[in-house]
Amino acid sequence: MTRYSRLMDGLYLLCMGIAAVALLIMVTVIPIGIFARYVLNGALAWPEPVAIVCMIIFTFIGAPVGFRAGTHICVSMVTDRLSPGAQRLMLRLCDLLMVATCLIIFQASYSLCAAMWIQPLASLPSVTYGEMYLPIPIGALFTLLFVIERLLNGDQSQRPVVVLGGTH
Repeated sequence: MTRYSRLMDGLYLLCMGIAAVALLIMVTVIPIGIFARYVLNGALAWPEPVAIVCMIIFTFIGAPVGFRAGTHICVSMVTDRLSPGAQRLMLRLCDLLMVATCLIIFQASYSLCAAMWIQPLASLPSVTYGEMYLPIPIGALFTLLFVIERLLNGDQSQRPVVVLGGTH
């Protein structure tokens, strides 16, 4: 195992933990908002934007976890019928396309964050739209790091730290 893979193990566990905490917060604040609105007859302004921020964090920080674990959506109807050599070639092509996708998403989302950095959310003024969208370029960067790992060291989905996450 290379030093890079050990670093990616730490990043993988960090992403998994952050995504789990974001999901936990999201499923906690939504019922609070519902309870306040329908039981206490007083709608709170903060549960919905907090849940949206948590969903963005869960989605874009959790996506690299799914990619590294090999649990992302994969349609392999055509590639399963190819020879092993052609399958390896298609895997490399997909990895290179993932590099391009990550770079495009990073550039576009970084520009979005920069443009919206000082615009506060109306219902949560201590958070700006740029901060709210920050998990998108971070997630793209983390995914790119996992793609590079796969290009250098092959598939990591069967390693003990990845299987530890319970995604298989």
